Amino acid sequence: MSNNTEKALGAMVGVDVGGTFTDVFVLNEHDGTAAVAKVPTTKPDQSGGFMSGIKQQVDELSSIAVVVHGTTAGTNALLERKGARCGVITTEGLRDVLEMRRRDRPRTWGLRGNFIPVVERQYRLEVPERTLADGTVRTAVDLNAVKAAAQKLLAAGCDSIAILFANAYANAENESKAVAAVRELWPNPHVAASSEILPEIREFERFSTTALNAFLQPEVSGYIQRLQSAMRRENFAGEFMIVQSNGGVMSVDTACRLPVRTALSGPAAGVIAAAYIAQCAGFDNVITGDMGGTSFDVSLIAGGQSMLSAQTSIDFGMVLRTPMIEITTIGAGGGSIAWVDKGGLLHIGPQSAGSDPGPAAYGLGNTQPTVTDANVVLGRIDSSSPIGGNLTSLDADAASAAIDKHVGEPLGLNTLDAAEAILRVANSRMAGAIRLVSIERGFDPKQFVFMPFGGGGALHAGAMLNEVGIAKAIVPRYPGVTSAMGCVIADMRQDFVQTFMTTVDALDNNALSAFMQQHVDQGLAILAASKTRFVNRRINFELDMAYAGQTHTLSVPISVDIVDDRVSPIGKDKIIEAFDATYLKNFGRLLPKGVRRIINLRSAVIGERPKFDLHTLAPMHTATAAPQVKEKNTRKVYFEKQWYKTKIYDRLSLPVGSQIEGPAILEQPDTTVLIEPGLIGHVDEFGNTIIEQGGQGA
Repeated sequence: MSNNTEKALGAMVGVDVGGTFTDVFVLNEHDGTAAVAKVPTTKPDQSGGFMSGIKQQVDELSSIAVVVHGTTAGTNALLERKGARCGVITTEGLRDVLEMRRRDRPRTWGLRGNFIPVVERQYRLEVPERTLADGTVRTAVDLNAVKAAAQKLLAAGCDSIAILFANAYANAENESKAVAAVRELWPNPHVAASSEILPEIREFERFSTTALNAFLQPEVSGYIQRLQSAMRRENFAGEFMIVQSNGGVMSVDTACRLPVRTALSGPAAGVIAAAYIAQCAGFDNVITGDMGGTSFDVSLIAGGQSMLSAQTSIDFGMVLRTPMIEITTIGAGGGSIAWVDKGGLLHIGPQSAGSDPGPAAYGLGNTQPTVTDANVVLGRIDSSSPIGGNLTSLDADAASAAIDKHVGEPLGLNTLDAAEAILRVANSRMAGAIRLVSIERGFDPKQFVFMPFGGGGALHAGAMLNEVGIAKAIVPRYPGVTSAMGCVIADMRQDFVQTFMTTVDALDNNALSAFMQQHVDQGLAILAASKTRFVNRRINFELDMAYAGQTHTLSVPISVDIVDDRVSPIGKDKIIEAFDATYLKNFGRLLPKGVRRIINLRSAVIGERPKFDLHTLAPMHTATAAPQVKEKNTRKVYFEKQWYKTKIYDRLSLPVGSQIEGPAILEQPDTTVLIEPGLIGHVDEFGNTIIEQGGQGA
């Protein structure tokens, strides 16, 4: 691994900003070397940590060809409701759609709920207009009323605005006229239109996604522009791109216009990297576990493909309908606080100590115990050599005192038993999240390998094997910065959707092909405008389909011939064949007299970016057939109520082919890997560590 990247022309940099740490991965495309950095995330302005991390490995930003950023700025703004004051102009009678939602409640039981939408009612105004579901304009939009409403919202201090008209997915004429009128008088570009963002049936989801986009635009675009300005001051002249929640990347202009696509951006990058690393290592079925300072994010990759969801809810009532990688998140990160409730039950999270003040062991003012504190007390983290921060050591005594006061005393446990109890509860919660994405969705975890990453994930790999029954774990070469690596790997991707309500029998092939061509043209234009080099382009089409009378749809992949970027009409027989195959696979039978319906067209235009050879990350030397690995030193580590003399290794210096029997600890700058008693690890050709049953213990 090279740290001398300051003069490297064409460097690619991935930056993932998390709640606790900012991770940086630098790839020198000329010689294949890589460098990593992990620094504390700076708050409230994250650009400080962003620049500090890059400059740890790159002295001259003029040497960088591209910076790709995975961000949680949008997600955090939604969770903390720190977006802009936003206004809404909508059709008469639809003022309260955002508030009524799907008639659900924050709490299932009880007569009252306390949900308040991100746009307060006083800033939601109605205007005369009406488009019917078949696209017929019954009432033309009153543009004078639209302008008056926009002026009123401006006067009320709104920084952004969303235009939400009924059935605009079927015919955007009224909404487009209103948007044009508002943009003429609105003082900034933060004007969102439902027909531009989500031309898809389902009123609440379309309204919610568009309103949240407007809510985020000033916050996210301001954040991105601050990063751009900071890099330009350092002579950066390359391309700056943002990771999308679907696992692809997009231009800065697209991110500023469509900030809803940045939700879960950072975790999505980690899943993309995990899929690539696992495939190279020969594993197509992977369950990922990204453990940072605040959360534990779990995702499933089957057959080399990550699972995409069309919709998610960031918090109650905050529904985003945009393609994103399915990620289950729980509050079980290294900084998650352990606490005992009034009934004497031990809990982990969701509160987190974050990076400031951080765990009690940081000595920065927090006195509540965290998962990291438990690992320090049990000897699993070296208190004399903390990762990813400005600290030179950790205070094990402070960690012990916090555990004693908040966990040990209430439960009547000594320090070590209390620390083990914290890890046992944390591991149980993590295992539950893994079962949720696997067993509860029909996947057998025994057919998958577990890939832990993030700063803390590799400390819990053995526990996940034992808790869930997964046979193997694969720890990437640089697990602490896997999401940042994913930023470098991710392809450029643009997703489109268009409601197209028809039965297959009544399908207008030319009309469907016209929408496909429109999506292809828009997607290819975005790729062409990018400075990024692509090794291939792919175009995928799916139809949301169901039998007449069914509410829920199936995503049906459709093979379409494209010659010289022109879409060929697709026959009805081909659609019927694809639907029947998908329906049969999911439900085991067809409905003989069922009428097949098409609801939505979904298109994805993908520019495949160059992938780097993971062999470049592997150790430069290879062990012999029976490698003799010399450890750095030993220390006592506590497992299951006893101390073990545990060997400590410098992980990055272990040669390919090395085998390490547990208990052992592998240390590196961005993380700590724990091999528990009874487990064995070996280093594969890419520098990954494969952990499985077989160690002899001590």
